[in-house]
Amino acid sequence: MIKHVGRHNNRRVIVLFRTVPGEDHMALVAYVDSLPVAMHDSIMKVLESDVGQQAKELADALNRSMLPDGRIALQAMHKEGSIKKVPTNQVIMTPTVNSTVRLDELNKILSDMEVGADAVKKMAELDSQRGLRNENSPPLKKQREVGEPVRTTSADVTGETAASIAGYLDDTSLANSWVAQATKMRNEAKALLAEATRLEKEAAPLLPHVTEKPAKAKAKVSKAIKVKAAGTKTTTVAKKNAKATKKTAN
Repeated sequence: MIKHVGRHNNRRVIVLFRTVPGEDHMALVAYVDSLPVAMHDSIMKVLESDVGQQAKELADALNRSMLPDGRIALQAMHKEGSIKKVPTNQVIMTPTVNSTVRLDELNKILSDMEVGADAVKKMAELDSQRGLRNENSPPLKKQREVGEPVRTTSADVTGETAASIAGYLDDTSLANSWVAQATKMRNEAKALLAEATRLEKEAAPLLPHVTEKPAKAKAKVSKAIKVKAAGTKTTTVAKKNAKATKKTAN
């Protein structure tokens, strides 16, 4: 079983955030086939690792993982425009080959489980405090020592990162990102065509048996056939004239 993987519009995706803060019906994903080659293998390695599989949100693991070039994986994906915002009801999670579930349904199941777990944990805390504190007392908190840095939980970091990234994924930003990607792809295509033309020119002198373009060679063959046909016709007419002359002389 592999977590954080699914499909959107029949394309493989990895789910970075199951929901977006303030938009529970939206998720942040990345299309596997669109990941830049330089980061694809590293990201998939994090996904399949124990850290990635144990993470509540894959983005949390990616935000702590480095790419070979030294960049933080999640931040690099965001900068490269690899993160997309899509409706949760359009994402089909595929933890196994024969098991699928819609992301919005999975989110509801997990949310219900968390609520149940929180209730059980709260009851256990109340039981442990019975006889020492009354039920209206606020939960005990560990006092922070002077000079000790404020600690943030993984959930806090994940939520802040999701909100930050989601803020850049409104319709205008998405449109600009797609236009930029299209321009980049178009420029790459032009460069490839120019390179192909250059290679063809360099290859031409190395192919002595190909001395003429197909169209010119075809035209010459056609002309030769016509000349030969004309010569054959002239010879036939000459022979007929010779026979006629001989017959007249007799």
